Amino acid sequence: MQSVSNLIDPFGRRVDYLRVSVTDRCDFRCVYCMSTDMTFLPHGDLLTLEELDRLCAAFIRRGVRRIRVSGGEPLVRRGIMALFRSLKGYLDDGSLDEVTLTTNGSQLGRFADELAACGVRRINVSLDSLDADKFKAITRTGNLDNVLYGIDAAVRAGLKVKINTVALRDVNEFELADMLAWAHGRGFDMTMIETMPLGEIDGDRLSQYLPLTEVRANLARRFTLDDTNYRTGGPARYVTVRETGGRLGFITPMTHNFCESCNRVRVTCTGTVYMCLGQDDKVDLRAPLRASEADELLDGAILEAIAHKPRGHDFVIDRTGIPSVKGRHMNTTGG
Repeated sequence: MQSVSNLIDPFGRRVDYLRVSVTDRCDFRCVYCMSTDMTFLPHGDLLTLEELDRLCAAFIRRGVRRIRVSGGEPLVRRGIMALFRSLKGYLDDGSLDEVTLTTNGSQLGRFADELAACGVRRINVSLDSLDADKFKAITRTGNLDNVLYGIDAAVRAGLKVKINTVALRDVNEFELADMLAWAHGRGFDMTMIETMPLGEIDGDRLSQYLPLTEVRANLARRFTLDDTNYRTGGPARYVTVRETGGRLGFITPMTHNFCESCNRVRVTCTGTVYMCLGQDDKVDLRAPLRASEADELLDGAILEAIAHKPRGHDFVIDRTGIPSVKGRHMNTTGG
């Protein structure tokens, strides 16, 4: 496929990384992500797998080199492997450098081998506790043994695993050092993430919020953390843990704006492109997708979106201590 590298935003940043959500549904109900009683989108609102493939192809033509598939939980989408098989074609002809996946791990036991066969080489697994009871409390519906089995299946399939952990005050706060030791002991990189104010949830966001500056200070009592210039193209800033030799990333949307080198946009499962996770500016791609079998309208909408990409996000803890909340949930926006 002939690519045209013209996805340059108003601040001169080249957009070459697409994060695409394939479903808003998830088999977990994590306390920082969803309310207990979620209402999911009608199936007709979601892009079909064929539309998702066409959308990805349009971005690839414009110079996107990396695609991350997310959700919700992407592996609960019926027939999802058809999309991965299609994306493999772009890997094979050199149009794409990488297809990756963010997952909660619940379905990896079923799909790890097939993902590897489709050219996926690395995955991010969201895992917030290694204590079965605490894991159940965080996810409400998850089973830790099932996730650990899925991680083992991914390793056997040859997938490189990175663990993503949301830091939650008084929940996993005092487990994070042990989780880091476990991850590095398995040969996994790890990234810790501040909870983000996306969507209304049942609990109090402020009580969940744990600044990673505080986490890092606590970890430094047990480990030697050496700053590094290592980057994966995402927002994490990495250190090397001297005692383990492994890498640890910090994603800090609240305490440290990471936008100066942003190279990505997100497309929701309904075909809405958000140019910034922390802004509400958006462009609809579903209407032009469905309006014509040709791609002229779709290409125009993509270029319009990139032209309005903001300098940075505006996640804040306001002066009353209450986080500003975006009206959309993370499972809809894409993790």
